[in-house]
Amino acid sequence: MSRRKGRILAFQGVYSWDVSKSSVEDILKFSWLQKDSESEDKEQEQSPAPEVLEERTFASLIITGTIEHIQEIDELIKNHLSENWTLERINKVSLAILRTSIFEMKFQNGSQPKIVIDEAVNIAREYGLEDSYKFINAVLDKIGKEV
Repeated sequence: MSRRKGRILAFQGVYSWDVSKSSVEDILKFSWLQKDSESEDKEQEQSPAPEVLEERTFASLIITGTIEHIQEIDELIKNHLSENWTLERINKVSLAILRTSIFEMKFQNGSQPKIVIDEAVNIAREYGLEDSYKFINAVLDKIGKEV
């Protein structure tokens, strides 16, 4: 199983939940992965490969946990922002990466903060704004030291 792919699915799911205000149950269907109706028909005919199921299970755990602990996670983020930053000012992609990473560091036994931070930075480089990885690294580093 690729934990990185699971983390990418998790941040995408939390992003989708935040933007669409969909229910957690709807998000856990991973409907944003279906590119068109043809691929949806094929997916319904075939069961996903075992590694895909594992990635989705891992992502589901992070998505569900993040949303369940969203107030506590957001409070941690607020407490570790620079003076002139607010939660509302953070772009939604960066916020989703921060939220899922903090959930994993704080609530997942066995997750090492250094690994979670490295993954978050790499995901932010790929999916975030140009320099968002620097911001994410700074915030998660402060929180990682506390956790």
